[in-house]
This record gives sequence, structure tokens and C-alpha cells, in this order.
Amino acid sequence: MEKKLKKRLQPIKPARLSVAPSRTKIAKALKELLQDKDFNSITTAEISRVAGVNEALIYRHFTDKRGLLHAVLTDYLNEFVSNLKLDLKGIKGAINKIRKFVWASIHYYNDDRVFSKIQLLEVRNFPGYFESETYQIVKQYAALLLDIINEGIETGVFRQDIDPTNIRQVILGAIEHYCLPAIIFGHTIKNDLMADNLCEILFDGITKKH
Repeated sequence: MEKKLKKRLQPIKPARLSVAPSRTKIAKALKELLQDKDFNSITTAEISRVAGVNEALIYRHFTDKRGLLHAVLTDYLNEFVSNLKLDLKGIKGAINKIRKFVWASIHYYNDDRVFSKIQLLEVRNFPGYFESETYQIVKQYAALLLDIINEGIETGVFRQDIDPTNIRQVILGAIEHYCLPAIIFGHTIKNDLMADNLCEILFDGITKKH
């Protein structure tokens, strides 16, 4: 099981992109603009102005504005998965792993609001997202949680009469819905309290009764 988890945790490498300084400046400019504006209201001219580069470079490096958004999100998600790998390393037991998974997910959403905004608000209303490379990384993140749940079932910690994919969807949905109001309205998330409350509700439902 540990080997399976490590395999799941290998971040998907983004498509080969230019490492030119202009690319970095453009990505940084979009992140800066997203702190105060929604993606649809940001123009490529505005991005190029903030980046201090020619607007044509956006199309050279990223094809279009949405390609830039996905490139930025891919960088965020790869970092997210890598951080989770480190967070879960050395943790024993499915319950402890899920607690860490929940806490780390909430922390990352709370810590970087540009990432949260892109992932929870900006990309999912576009059909192409579900065929994108970024979505494949999200599926990897979700598969990691499913492996932990299956570990809990195999070791007799979790109930066997609930579909593990349903358990996974409940956990992922709860994390996002817990965080979403704070992301929309700019509130601070009480990370420890939120994670503890969610896990208390969760484990009362899926752990075996003795």
C-alpha cells in the first residue's frame, strides 16, 4: 500500500514550456491581477502591461489567456501534490493520513488565495477543463485519497459496506465547501478547527463501531 501511495504521489510534469524570463513575468502578472480581479475581466493587454512584456509573448508561451491560466494552475497543483507527499511521509494509519490530508488541503486553500480562486472558481465553468492536463493532476490528488480510504478498509479501520469512491467524494466535497465561503468573501479560515470538525463528523460515520 505504501508503494502504491508513493506511485500515486508522483507529480505530473507539465508540458514542456519555455523557461524564458518573459514567461515567468507573465505568469507572475496573472497571479498578481487575480488577487483583486476575476479572470474574465482581465485582458491580455493588462497582463502584458503588468508583466512589462510585449502582449504577443502571451500567445507565444501559452497560446491564449486560458492557456496561461492552466499553466499557472498546473504549477500550483504540482506544488500541492508534492507538498502532500511530504506531509504524508512517515504517517502511519489511515485515520491519521486522512486527518493530515484534510488539514493540508484546507491549509493550502487558505494559504494561497490565488490558487484557491483559480481552482474553485475560475476553471470549472469551462468544459475544456475536464480534458486538461491540470484536471489529470486533480485526479491524481483524488486518487491519493482513495488509496488511503482503501487502506483503511483493508486494515479493518473503516466500514466495508460503503463505496470508497463515495467516501472520497464526501471528503473532497466537504473540504471545498468548507473553504469556498472564505475564498469568495475573503474571510480567514480557522484551519485547525475546520479540519477537526470535518474529521469528527467524518470518522463518526465511516469508522467501525466496537
